[in-house]
Amino acid sequence: MKIRSKLFLIFKHEFLHTIKRVGFIILALSLPVLALLGIAVYNIVSGTIQPSEEVSKIGYVDESGDFSQNTTQGNIILVSYETQESATQALVKKDIKEYFIISQDFISTGIIKRYVIQRELAPPPVIAGAIDNFLSSNLLADKIPESTIARIESPPNIVTTTLTSTGDVATQQGGYANLIIPGIFGMLLALSLMLNSSYVLESLGEEKENRLMEILLSSVSTRQLLVGKVLSRKIAGLIQVIVWIISIPLLLRLASPTIGDFISSIKIPPGFLVLGIVYFILGYLLFSVLSVAVAAISPTIREANALASIYALFVFVPFWFLSLLMYFPNNPIWVIFSIFPFSAPTTVMIRIGITGVPVWQMVVSIIVLLSCIIGGLFLAAKLLRTYILMYGKKPNIKEIIRNFKSM
Repeated sequence: MKIRSKLFLIFKHEFLHTIKRVGFIILALSLPVLALLGIAVYNIVSGTIQPSEEVSKIGYVDESGDFSQNTTQGNIILVSYETQESATQALVKKDIKEYFIISQDFISTGIIKRYVIQRELAPPPVIAGAIDNFLSSNLLADKIPESTIARIESPPNIVTTTLTSTGDVATQQGGYANLIIPGIFGMLLALSLMLNSSYVLESLGEEKENRLMEILLSSVSTRQLLVGKVLSRKIAGLIQVIVWIISIPLLLRLASPTIGDFISSIKIPPGFLVLGIVYFILGYLLFSVLSVAVAAISPTIREANALASIYALFVFVPFWFLSLLMYFPNNPIWVIFSIFPFSAPTTVMIRIGITGVPVWQMVVSIIVLLSCIIGGLFLAAKLLRTYILMYGKKPNIKEIIRNFKSM
């Protein structure tokens, strides 16, 4: 049988085996399915739930005697009580939903003691805002104009405009709308790379444990086996990306009649789709060849998964510290993670949605990924040829280095 025919058979078997997996199908359809569910839930909720106009009453005990004005804060009415006992009785009778105490030393301590019936993690933002505005307006009353008080109580609406290096208004502005598509793509990419690693490990591990590897290697070379498995995973992964890319504009068009304002604010950063495909392919190749190398030296699937988790978890680093990445996207640590091969695909995708990533960083990142892929192919081929038929024992680092020198 010709080499190309053997390679095609390996590719066909691995490709069909991969795309038939339940996990692969779920991940490929996760974006459109979740988006459709989100649109449906939004329509149901927006159609059945109207903004609440119910007036709520909360009590307060003013021990200082300086807080009696502006007791209406939106839909919240503040009711004054002489003592804490009377406020507690009103709370028990459900005349009020809660109450708080303004102590005589409030000005110096800033402490407000609040009492409720049910446990909660923190005061609801609406309640906290009403209490804060009530306290502020009373403290400032008769000292500054009411218009100034209203401005102090209302947070400023900060509008940020990005300028170019020449001082002109940039065509691409910042904002959370730029992060939505890269963020979703980055998370799906991370999950896909992790699942790809597990598929490769399981495939090689099962063939090794069941002694099918001996039969395979009697018909094909280790290089053909390696190339067939890696290419099949890459093509299967590209199918997932194509499904996501095709579904995005269709979903946005479907959702625009109901949540048009939100949809119109979503923006795709320039060059994102091209870079997304490039990093997806490179990430897939890197994780595939490393998974082959790990599977070659691991006697069982369990040990292979344990070793693979060391590098597979790096792809989720941007999501572990997303708040830091969002506010400090150009910090040197994120530049390092953008170049570090295991975390580069997802880190660069997220940073593109937050800020402009310098071209040199992306170039260096891609060069490092390509170098690691080439080195990984060489490493995986050597390890596959040497250890794939070794059963029951995992070689240590010294043995691997010694065998490499003797090759």
